[in-house]
Amino acid sequence: MLKIPINQSVLELIEGDITKQETDAIVNAANTSLLGGGGVDGAIHRAGGPKILEECRKLGGCPTGEARITTGGNLKARYVIHTVGPIYSGGKRHEAELLASAYKNSLNLASQYKLKSVAFPSISTGAYGYPMSEAAITALKTVIDYLKTHTDIGLVRFVLFDLKAYRTYEKILQELKK
Repeated sequence: MLKIPINQSVLELIEGDITKQETDAIVNAANTSLLGGGGVDGAIHRAGGPKILEECRKLGGCPTGEARITTGGNLKARYVIHTVGPIYSGGKRHEAELLASAYKNSLNLASQYKLKSVAFPSISTGAYGYPMSEAAITALKTVIDYLKTHTDIGLVRFVLFDLKAYRTYEKILQELKK
């Protein structure tokens, strides 16, 4: 685990299962339909139960780079913030901007709902094929920039699914701290 202070907040990296986080909200790396899928999305829908899917149906989808919020259902987190990261296609289709937007819009929703803690997965790095180190740079820079100007969220935790992902984020966070 790595924790660093940013302004009045804490940015934390852990290796683990996002569905088991006890933060106010967890972020779902969703698809545009919001109706569940593979990876993190499928795991959150399975762990959270049918209430999440029921609320997602009412939202009518979510464009890439935007975010929507639902109940946490059976999860320990009260809310799930669903955001859609870009499908990686070589970086020529504004993927970095769309990925940054997915993180920023998720944080904006957390602030809007007065949430004090949020847990993120590594968005777009699974089935969407985003290279882990490029995604980590965008994710960490976006979150750090947000926390520098917003003091309402006390904890932002990146929950990384394996040691390789954790080490990638850890290395990039150390470089960004310099």
